[in-house]
Amino acid sequence: MTRFVSFLCALVTATTIFVTGPLAAQSAVTVYEGARLIVGDGSAPIENAAFIVEGARVTQAGPAGQLRVPAGATRVTLAGKTVMPAIIDTHTHMGETREAVVALLEQKAAFGVSVVLSLGSDPGDFAFMLRDERLPNAARLLTAGRGITMPEPGRSEVPYWVSTEAEARKAVQELAARKVDFIKIWVDDRNGKYKKLTPELYGAVIDEAHTLKQRVTVHVYYLDDAKGLLKAGVDAFAHGVRDKEVDDELMALIKARPDFVLVPNLPDRGVATDMSWLADSVAPDTLKKLQAAATDRPAAQQSFGIQARSLAKLNAAGVKIALGTDGGIAWSHHLEMEDMVASGMTAHQVIVAATRNGAEFLRLPDHGTIAAGKSADFIVLDANPLDDIRNTRRISDVYIRGAKLD
Repeated sequence: MTRFVSFLCALVTATTIFVTGPLAAQSAVTVYEGARLIVGDGSAPIENAAFIVEGARVTQAGPAGQLRVPAGATRVTLAGKTVMPAIIDTHTHMGETREAVVALLEQKAAFGVSVVLSLGSDPGDFAFMLRDERLPNAARLLTAGRGITMPEPGRSEVPYWVSTEAEARKAVQELAARKVDFIKIWVDDRNGKYKKLTPELYGAVIDEAHTLKQRVTVHVYYLDDAKGLLKAGVDAFAHGVRDKEVDDELMALIKARPDFVLVPNLPDRGVATDMSWLADSVAPDTLKKLQAAATDRPAAQQSFGIQARSLAKLNAAGVKIALGTDGGIAWSHHLEMEDMVASGMTAHQVIVAATRNGAEFLRLPDHGTIAAGKSADFIVLDANPLDDIRNTRRISDVYIRGAKLD
């Protein structure tokens, strides 16, 4: 998500986000009952629902009174609440030290996220080590390791800088050996400042990745590049096309690829926005700066309009859409979800994109919905997000792997 990215990243780095502590211990078996349950698969919500959690797993879910509740189970009444699966953010940049990443994983969890994919900016070994850990008060981390791009002097030196097909294939081989969760490439000249990956280079990356059973997602900007990448077999877009609206040729290329996934990563809408919902989560001076920046900006509105209209077309055509936010802002997924609705998706479609579709995209079969066998990752809300997607921000409690964030 490219909304005030530099401003917000600097601002969040310099301030405190109030995360309240470790995960509270739960009894072995707990039944949660009385809430409206949004399963996450697009099915109608279950009014007066119940679901049972044993340890870190959901074992049953359905209408209250129809479940087989084990003797001695703890009962938690959620009457008047809405429960939805925890959110999966498939495009983040989490930081370049273990300490920074752990802090952001904790903050993301507090805002309702259970899993994040860090896309291409992870140096060294710590991200891979964190991937294998299950921190008790944090979202789960997946990683693409180091991304692949043409040389970009003055920008981050974390990604592989490649100029030949041999270098491109070698980078993929090294990433595959580390069992990355995705391979990330950038195909963008940064407003004419750099040479971008050529079709020969990104074609070599995609070919080598598929040979090694890896998938490739791309930071793309231009419509013509998007078409070339699809013809080369890219698996996903980590951003929507940004210079023009999608045309019939691109639509046909995507529709011919039923497994293709779009992560729209919409830009800032450029409209005045009330940021007071963050009042209990950030310091007062930070909130003041955020509110001052949330103004009407016609140029940003124009850029948003291009991508919003494209997203509406792709969604109407049945293209699979997942949620991603790009930068390292703890609450940005809530803004992205609002923007997806503003682009023409329904609130229910956006919730599915942010939960089940994200889990399927990341090949996490035990995540993304509230159903038997799934990880017990869910958000308890004070209002129904199907009525207003902004209600995903009205968080009462967050549960990660069956334990409540205290």
